Amino acid sequence: MELNSNQIQQILPHRYPFLLVDKITDYEPGKWAKGIKCVTANEMHFMGHFPQQHVMPGVLILEAMAQVGGVSLLSLEENRGKIALFAGVKEARFKGQVVPGDVLEMETEIVRQKGPVGIGSAIAKVNGKVVAKAELMFAVSEDK
Repeated sequence: MELNSNQIQQILPHRYPFLLVDKITDYEPGKWAKGIKCVTANEMHFMGHFPQQHVMPGVLILEAMAQVGGVSLLSLEENRGKIALFAGVKEARFKGQVVPGDVLEMETEIVRQKGPVGIGSAIAKVNGKVVAKAELMFAVSEDK
């Protein structure tokens, strides 16, 4: 089941310039999601990271993977209208650079959840090559 950017914005609270998912290519509510980000030189962070050689910051790759997982979590009926907050990052590894022109392909699986707190296993690839992976901890909150 695919979601376009307008449909994603009905689930996630993020907006420009911090919405980092262009399309959800498939997902199962509360279980997993796959999505893409089309990286472009027009993004604000490339003005300073780095002007002479653009590289997508690792923290934004982590955030993009978390947003993909957030679509899965927040598409559950009981979580509609809530937000998913970062509670921690564990075992983050960056294995390649992400640059303008790349299509960042992300998969996030919710591996554990107890109440509003849980853990997602996330991986990001470009052209089939792993560029980042991490264990992402989250907390679903009523606060907006």
